[in-house]
Amino acid sequence: MPIDATRPYDDSNIFARILRGEIPARKVYEDAHALAFHDINPQAATHILVIPKGAYVSWDDFSERASEEEIAGFVRAVGHVARAEGLVAPGYRLLANVGPDSGQEVPHLHVHIFGGGPLGPMISPR
Repeated sequence: MPIDATRPYDDSNIFARILRGEIPARKVYEDAHALAFHDINPQAATHILVIPKGAYVSWDDFSERASEEEIAGFVRAVGHVARAEGLVAPGYRLLANVGPDSGQEVPHLHVHIFGGGPLGPMISPR
């Protein structure tokens, strides 16, 4: 169910629980600023989620409140995962949903990394 990205951070969301170790995840990368793990419902041959370790609801929230160090660390983590997964040469797609019109379902910023084969059109024609 899509969420309202303008609401305060809810620390009971699934990604906060993964960060606290309450829910297992198939981790592929972790550093001081980010955690990356396989999506439990993959939409492509490779489908990895990268989340910041801070409590940010959306890209908008993150870009407004995160420190420069957190922003740089998160962006570098996304690039590191794409390189480590061998996605740079064949290509990959990044997706970050913000708010109900985009279909954001978890109130914690996350970037989807899709790859592993042709991905089709970015958005289905209306």
